[in-house]
Amino acid sequence: MPETTAVPAGTGRPPDPPAPDGTGAGRRRPAIRLARLRDYALVPAIVVIAIVGQIVNPIFLQSDNLINILQTMSEISLLVLAQTLVLVAGRMDLSLESTFGLAPGVAAWLTVAAGAGHGLGLLPGGWAIPVTLAVGVLAGAVNALFIVRFGLNGFIVTLGMLIVLRGLLTGISGGKTFFNLPPSMTYLGSTVWLGVPASIWICLLLFAGGIVVLGYTRFGRSLYAIGGNVDAAKAAGIRTDRVLWITLIAAGTLAALGGLLLSGRLASVAAGQGDGAIFTVFAAAVIGGVSLNGGKGTVFGAFTGILLLYMIQNVLTLAGVPAQWIEALNGGIILTALAISRLTGGRTQD
Repeated sequence: MPETTAVPAGTGRPPDPPAPDGTGAGRRRPAIRLARLRDYALVPAIVVIAIVGQIVNPIFLQSDNLINILQTMSEISLLVLAQTLVLVAGRMDLSLESTFGLAPGVAAWLTVAAGAGHGLGLLPGGWAIPVTLAVGVLAGAVNALFIVRFGLNGFIVTLGMLIVLRGLLTGISGGKTFFNLPPSMTYLGSTVWLGVPASIWICLLLFAGGIVVLGYTRFGRSLYAIGGNVDAAKAAGIRTDRVLWITLIAAGTLAALGGLLLSGRLASVAAGQGDGAIFTVFAAAVIGGVSLNGGKGTVFGAFTGILLLYMIQNVLTLAGVPAQWIEALNGGIILTALAISRLTGGRTQD
């Protein structure tokens, strides 16, 4: 039987193929080691930013500030997780930011009492979470229908969906903010479990689940195979269409859950919720080592990417730097990450 290669613990990286001589040794080994080190490339940067932050302001490493960083990133991080799954499969979903706003917006529209927060009051408050997740599933299914079933370009399809979903949220809200949300909508975003906000626990558990799925399951190996070469994946017997349907629907559901967490924390759903979030999502994924070409990247790397971005933003805020500089910094980080990727892996992640 052919010899298998173990998955490195904690990264979710799929096994690297053995060398042509079957030993897994030879000239490929340095490249493989560098590729695995790239999963941890941001860890030293995170440590450095933590030290710099403590020097800039002594409150940086205090528990309250650290929890604030983790909580504020927890909602967007679910978009990063969703985008990572889609990118690994060789696809792209620009509509996640609109699903992030529309899903809780529809739930608020249907459950908030009429005249008490711009809602219709058609459903009891307990329906808020099921409705939110159902909208996410529906958005992902529509994307999958056009991309997988009809074979249309994913970039164009999800760009169109982004515009449609954003317009729907503006339409049902009348450009206003939903408020007086039912307790079921605010619970996950505002409650505390074991001294830590529930949104942080949910984020960590979902990322841990993503690491397991991508690194240790047949479904994860299928995603990498499809992202690497969809024709070869089909020839290997992988049901590519089914895998892509599941991935796009899961991405929509994660985006809806992230929007629910943000709405719960703010106790409202703004007409523009999620606008522009996709730029932060791609920045985190790219600096975390996820390839835009598909077939490369890990959930662990994506998590370190979004964590690094929010730590930098927090340091800049504590240092009194104007917020507009943060956007420029994100672009600079992406370019730097691409340069580092070329040095460590021999090619860019374009």
